[in-house]
Amino acid sequence: MGTAIGVPLTAAEPRITAAVFGLHWRDVLAEKAKQLTVPIEFDMQGDDEYVPHEAGLALSGAFASAEKTLHVNAGRHKQLPRFEAVSRFFARRLRRVVPSPA
Repeated sequence: MGTAIGVPLTAAEPRITAAVFGLHWRDVLAEKAKQLTVPIEFDMQGDDEYVPHEAGLALSGAFASAEKTLHVNAGRHKQLPRFEAVSRFFARRLRRVVPSPA
């Protein structure tokens, strides 16, 4: 349910500067997705029994971000690979810039 909550939250909260979504269909989220311009990673399963492949692709395509990545993995809805949970996506975008000593 992170995508169902996260897409509207990301659209409303300017402090969110990057987001990972997935495993959700286009339905009511498409209009909010069109508002998102932050970097997006979208993860989906190729054999998802709940979210048809075309519906996941449609939501992924709805994001307005110029920087978006789509990860499609083999397996069913609850078989998202562990490596997706430890994605380097956030590490690349949310690194805190530490000023060098003067």
